[in-house]
Formats: sequence, structure tokens, C-alpha cells
Amino acid sequence: MTDLYLVRHGETAWSKSGQHTSTTDLDLTANGEDQARALTGRLNRADFGLVLCSPRQRAQDTARLAGFGDFEVEPNLAEWNYGDYEGLTSAQIRERHPGWRIWFNGCPGGEDALEVRRRLTRVVDRVRSSGVDKAICFGHGHASRVLALAWLDFPIIFGQSFPVEVASVSVLGREKESWAVLRWNS
Repeated sequence: MTDLYLVRHGETAWSKSGQHTSTTDLDLTANGEDQARALTGRLNRADFGLVLCSPRQRAQDTARLAGFGDFEVEPNLAEWNYGDYEGLTSAQIRERHPGWRIWFNGCPGGEDALEVRRRLTRVVDRVRSSGVDKAICFGHGHASRVLALAWLDFPIIFGQSFPVEVASVSVLGREKESWAVLRWNS
């Protein structure tokens, strides 16, 4: 069985400020670059038979700085498309839409939860059918949560309980006969 490692990109100006970032291509901050370089001591490229990366620059820069420059761009790893909420914080969104939660309401002009789930399920299917011992995906916060939910076959609303920190490593796999979270936000 394949273990799937999830790596969220390093810090950007918007991840630091809490702004929703999907299609806006931001550079890593100096701190984000340091965070990505620090992953080299924790991850060994030779251990992974499949290396996938979001099409966004911040994820690709994180992969390169972590020693994984030979990744394959996987369009389905792109962050949740926030549409009209791109660049806004949750507080700003709630001023427009009181009580808004991405897990329940989606994003006008962007994706709803089912669209994101279908997209990330394709990544899960690809990883599981790859035949490699270990795969790694360099991606984003909300997309990584949805990928984990698809791996576990959990309802989308559970995503609110799986926050993903910048430059963190999480590992999905199996525990006996069940799909499992082996490590989270390491």
C-alpha cells in the first residue's frame, strides 16, 4: 500500500495575513523559503516513487527548495478556487456573508465543496493505483484537507477539523484494514 505525504507550501504574505489564496500566484516570503529549505532534513527525495505538485508557484518553489525539483505538475492539486473571495480574510467574507463557512457555503464565482472533492478524489485514485510505496504531494491548505477527507472517505464538513499549517508534513496511509491519518501537521 502507498503512503501519501502531504506538504503545504511555505509562508506567503497572504497565508501570513489569513487572506484566501487560490489562483493568485504569490512568492514565498523569506521565512517561507527558510521553511521549505528546512524540509530537506525531514524528507529524502529517494524515498518517493511519485512526486506531484500543484500548478501554483508557491507550491512548486516549496518543492524545489525541499529538494524535489523533479516533480510532476498535477492540476487537480490546485487550491480550492475561492472565486469572489480571493484575497479576502474570513472576517471580510463574513461581513458580506454572515455565518459563511467554506465547508458549507463554497465560494461564489469559484468552487463548491463537491467540485473540490471530485477533483481531489482523482488525486487519491492516482496515488493509490501508482504502485509506489511512498508518494508526496506539494499543495495548499484547504486542498490538502479535502485530499485527506477523500483518502479517509470522510464527509466534506470534517475538513473544518483538519487545519494545515504552512510547510507542514502530514502522512496518510493505512492502519490495519482502514485508511488512516498516520501523522498530521508534523
